[in-house]
Amino acid sequence: MPKSTSIHMPLSVTAKATWRDYYELTKPRVVALLVLTALVGMCLSTPGVIPWQVLIPAMLGIGLLSSAAAAINHIVDERIDAIMARTHKRPLPEGKISQANAIAFASGIAILGFAMLYALVNPLTAWLTLSGLVGYGFIYTMYLKRATPQNITIGGLAGAIPPLLGWTAMTNEIHPNALLLVLLIFTWTPPHFWALAIHRKDDYAKVNIPMLPVTHGVTFTKTQILLYTVLLFVVGLMPYLVGMSNWLYLIGSIVLNLIFFAYAWKLKFNADENTAMDTFKFSIIHLMLLFIVLLVDHYLLPVS
Repeated sequence: MPKSTSIHMPLSVTAKATWRDYYELTKPRVVALLVLTALVGMCLSTPGVIPWQVLIPAMLGIGLLSSAAAAINHIVDERIDAIMARTHKRPLPEGKISQANAIAFASGIAILGFAMLYALVNPLTAWLTLSGLVGYGFIYTMYLKRATPQNITIGGLAGAIPPLLGWTAMTNEIHPNALLLVLLIFTWTPPHFWALAIHRKDDYAKVNIPMLPVTHGVTFTKTQILLYTVLLFVVGLMPYLVGMSNWLYLIGSIVLNLIFFAYAWKLKFNADENTAMDTFKFSIIHLMLLFIVLLVDHYLLPVS
């Protein structure tokens, strides 16, 4: 192990953890984006107003199980998090929270979230949300992440299901339009994450995680990002083409996807040291705005 990594090894737990440390375990910004996409799924599933009796427990349950999945990711990755520059200050590597307490916390909020969805929403949503936790927290984090450079492509499905969860919370059925929203996020995930992986290539190489830039090189990864933004442009047209959304979404989708493509083009052909991270940051804004436009379009220009 390189000498520079030794200062980042996990410390013993010497201080009482604060609520902020547990809050950080949940990856709140990531979960907030997931909950937003779930909310859009709920709204698009019905022309009317969402009843608060479903809205509140659905959002809380999906948020709690997503937070539990994030905490499991912290637990499983504690060793490599301690070595990587991007993650060595997380609560577990810093010694602020013990493994046992983190496991108890993740288990507690997972059980609470599942029970809330099962009892107050419907069993289908509860089981689908739990499957997302298993997919991300265990299948992706424990196996795929360490097994294949296509880890994020395959494992991205777990992070793409929140719109489906929102839809099933309202309708108790799996609808093709909900699966189309899942496809949008599934297609968005590789170029989003690979941009970060390029920026943090040395970190992933240091801990033997086979991210695409490590196994196939940065040039190949940039090509893949560019091609995926083209695919995302095509997938982004589909909600309009199938009659799910109106012209406002069409315009918003075209503009946002063209901007994402422009970032990918610069990353491929004219990159500087900040381009990969700039692309990653824009991709988050892209998804957030895309789903907000979907929501606004749904209420301002309802499809008959």
